[in-house]
Amino acid sequence: MKALVLGATGAIGKDLVSQLLQDEAFDRVDIFVRREVPAFSDKLVVHVVDFEHPEQWAGELTGDVLFSMLGTTIRAAGSQQAQWKVDYTYQLQAAQGARKNGVPVYAVVSSVGADAKSRIFYSKMKGALDRDVQALGFEGCFILRPPSLIRKGSDRLGEKVGVVALRAINAIGLMRNFTPMPTEAVAAAMIRLAKSGRKGTGIFTSQEILSI
Repeated sequence: MKALVLGATGAIGKDLVSQLLQDEAFDRVDIFVRREVPAFSDKLVVHVVDFEHPEQWAGELTGDVLFSMLGTTIRAAGSQQAQWKVDYTYQLQAAQGARKNGVPVYAVVSSVGADAKSRIFYSKMKGALDRDVQALGFEGCFILRPPSLIRKGSDRLGEKVGVVALRAINAIGLMRNFTPMPTEAVAAAMIRLAKSGRKGTGIFTSQEILSI
């Protein structure tokens, strides 16, 4: 199988690429990144692209599955508009290109609470992407909505505090759907879904992701 990865340098993306390179079912892994990264495996092909111009690289989106987890924060992007471009526009354009090229399977990392009709910006943005990729007609379209993520080596204070607080609440049986989840678990679920042969659209929340 040939895998395509959008967002390979993020927390989930790094775990996903690592697992794909170790999986014998995949003989090639193409990643699409903004800046050059080392091709540390014979199976890894690095495409340095300008996401503002998908017409220059969309033709390279050929394979068996597109894994998409590109994203940023408002702080890093500078504005809601800039974040929308990365989290929604770039990902949708890649999905459109992959589908046009006949890629049959698509798996994307969304977020708990994603809802295109939400008044909350982040939830609305994620929900809009979930809605629009489903309309592209992939043979298998898998949308994963994990809760708070446990990132290896994270230096985000708010994230660390949030994980500790949620674990404490979970310990007394509350908010199980918001149980913090390791990024490698999300990556593993995406790969298993891609290899499963399942057809149609599936939306997977916290406990469903862990059970895959």
